[in-house]
Amino acid sequence: MEMPTRRGFLAGTAALGGAALVAPAKAEGIPLGQAPDPVTIRPGDPRYEDLVLRRTSERFFPRPGSFRLPTTTEQVVRAVAHATREGKRVTVRSGGHCYENFVGDGAEVIIDMSAMRQVTFDRRRNAFMIEPGATLWEVFERLYLGWGVTIPGGQCGGVAAGGHIQGGGYGPLSRSLGSVVDYLYAVEVVVVDRSGRARAVVATREQDDENRDLWWAHTGGGGGNFGVVTRYWMRSPGATGDDPARLLPKPPAVTLGATIGWRWQDTTEESFHRLLRNYGEWHERHSAPGSPYASLFSPMLITRRNTGADPGAFVMVATMDGTLPDADRLLSEYVQEITAGVQGTITVEPPHRLPWLAAVKAGSLSQEDESGMFKAKAAYLRKRFTDAQIGTAYRYLTSTDHHNERAVLLLVPYGGKVNTVAPDATALAQRDSIMKAIYTVTWTDPEGEQANLDWIRRWYRAMYQDTGGVPVPGSVTDGSYINYPDVDTTDPEWNRSGVPWHTLYYKDNYRRLQQVKARWDPRDVFHHAMSVRLPDQAVSG
Repeated sequence: MEMPTRRGFLAGTAALGGAALVAPAKAEGIPLGQAPDPVTIRPGDPRYEDLVLRRTSERFFPRPGSFRLPTTTEQVVRAVAHATREGKRVTVRSGGHCYENFVGDGAEVIIDMSAMRQVTFDRRRNAFMIEPGATLWEVFERLYLGWGVTIPGGQCGGVAAGGHIQGGGYGPLSRSLGSVVDYLYAVEVVVVDRSGRARAVVATREQDDENRDLWWAHTGGGGGNFGVVTRYWMRSPGATGDDPARLLPKPPAVTLGATIGWRWQDTTEESFHRLLRNYGEWHERHSAPGSPYASLFSPMLITRRNTGADPGAFVMVATMDGTLPDADRLLSEYVQEITAGVQGTITVEPPHRLPWLAAVKAGSLSQEDESGMFKAKAAYLRKRFTDAQIGTAYRYLTSTDHHNERAVLLLVPYGGKVNTVAPDATALAQRDSIMKAIYTVTWTDPEGEQANLDWIRRWYRAMYQDTGGVPVPGSVTDGSYINYPDVDTTDPEWNRSGVPWHTLYYKDNYRRLQQVKARWDPRDVFHHAMSVRLPDQAVSG
């Protein structure tokens, strides 16, 4: 029996040129009438099918009347203005990694931002400019090789900055550095006013900026709500001077990592309980800001037990700052605490060191790696799973009542410096969690979709049966993450909590997001199944 590789581990998440020292052109630099039109691709064009397929979820096939591929802010303005004038529903995508059909559902015009992928240093704003089409791998590589800095983004390299940042992105460095949005200095957004006029607006975090509310909405408000983001500017809070190498954090020069695994054939229900209790209780003790373990990031991916002769295995990949003087001891003691009393523990990869960028690349996924038919659900955890939840997870992960090709429970460490920011300082409201739980099921036969959807819905409802089938904010859970959207939370059949979906994702920040929506998208041009609603729309819709 072969243990999962590091790439196999990361594939379960479903959802990581040189840098130029130039300042981007001003949004208003070209009069609208002189700006060239973006590339437009319609059905019948041989390029159309390639754009239909440029997405992660193979459940959804967007077929708009046209795709628009801008290369400048001015072209985005033209594309939005044209769609608005024609009364056509317009949506936007950057990396194509949305878990739900927000981009394709009813879209007549899709603005595809994949051609806008610059990562540069803007001396005028004294901040790093990132265009929304740049993938996280491109962002990490250009920032690090160009200036030795980074942002605490995610592991899926094919994910683009466009949706990742505004949804409140996180990754392996978040426990030590915070959320990506904590570094957002400014954002440029193409919006549509009440008269239907499209224009580009720059909003910053400066207290005296009259557009600051638009910046705030993009610090965790999620995509497809207010307009089309065309540029982000990133700078550390409180950073001073004009040396780019000092305006964003530096990652560890070396990453220390190890992979630990467990064979299902050696895992009893008792040892499964012990493992998840150990893991959860350790993170309860070591997720405070400033912990010696702040740099430790150790996702645990538990794949469903196979029903064949080989029941399979599951793994935990642990990485941390390899330059710490006691890194080896800390990692060793961590592994000992997690595996204490758990039989059948196997060392898949012994402790080893890699240069930081090489370690990022080793864990980065391509678009092909992440694609498939899948359904995902998620939750923030303030404390470990209860014993009853661990029992439910074991029952579903070992059950034989339903055949699926792959199902996963992924536990991802969180907290640390993320939790030093007030819940209302950014739109990202969950600021005292210790980890995220992600539930996924994947299949290849389209005929199996309904059975798989039903299975994961029942599993998720059982995990949160005490709170109406969803992770209502409380002592153990704290809602969910908008970059892992789940339309089932809007459905009373699956959300019986009496708590609206937007409370699960935005908590008390939702009313303020609605006010931003009313100011910047009063015509509700940008909307989808879980978009922020205008204040006069039903709050539960």
